[in-house]
Amino acid sequence: MAHIPVLLNAVLEYFNPQPNQNFIDATVGDGGHAKAILEKTAPNGKLIAIDRDIESIIRAKSNLRDFGNRVLFTNDSFGNILKIAEENGINNIGGILFDFGMSTSQLENSGRGFSFQKDEILDMRFDSNNPLTAEDVVNDYSETRLADIFKKYGEETKAKKIAKTIAAARRMKRIKTTKELVEIIEKVSRRHGKLHPATLIFQALRIEVNQELAEIERTLADILKVLAKGGKAAFISFHSLEDRLIKNWSRDLHRKNIIKILNKKPIMAFDEEININPKSRSAKLRVIEKI
Repeated sequence: MAHIPVLLNAVLEYFNPQPNQNFIDATVGDGGHAKAILEKTAPNGKLIAIDRDIESIIRAKSNLRDFGNRVLFTNDSFGNILKIAEENGINNIGGILFDFGMSTSQLENSGRGFSFQKDEILDMRFDSNNPLTAEDVVNDYSETRLADIFKKYGEETKAKKIAKTIAAARRMKRIKTTKELVEIIEKVSRRHGKLHPATLIFQALRIEVNQELAEIERTLADILKVLAKGGKAAFISFHSLEDRLIKNWSRDLHRKNIIKILNKKPIMAFDEEININPKSRSAKLRVIEKI
């Protein structure tokens, strides 16, 4: 299944990319958003394409090859956005896009255990140089620490019970695959509507392994140093923890008259987009402009 960029029309509407304008796609993934932006910023607009997953960079290079040297690829975390912008020597950044969601390729084809619907190793690393894997977290963290992570990063109501069951299971043998973990979770928690009982646990593990919220906090501290005056930053989040971070940061800077909030309420996908791309159901877009 091809990757479909989420909320693409809304992103383009808010950015309104102009010829020769420079952008950063801080989470380039398969390059869907980047391609649409580059088409609008021809003939000379540059785009810095960032992703900490080297496999995403490889796919994006292939998908964006027609744009030649207008695209500058960086295999790094967006938490280093200031350093990346300086190293690439690109000024007057008109817009920065953050799409915090997983790409279809990561979920379906990575073999790294991002999806609870597949039987894969418990890895969950975006960056293979990261020494911490989901297997390490599941097997080596204390029961208390596991419960804290499930509650903090998954907002899981049965965090303690699930952590206790995992701790008991790993005393018998090390938990190494997603299938093994899902079977343990299903002993404790049943499906609630459309939400599989493993959904929030997998979310929590992925956030812990990749320190996703800490990376967002790091980049929020530097975004305004990178954006030109009148430049915009767009954030697509997929769960309340990400969205809350962006909302609180935006409100604080808005009160200080440093930015304008361009949409008081987050933009969400229409039914037509959800039917084509079910992943967009939980997506929320917030956009700010540097004053």
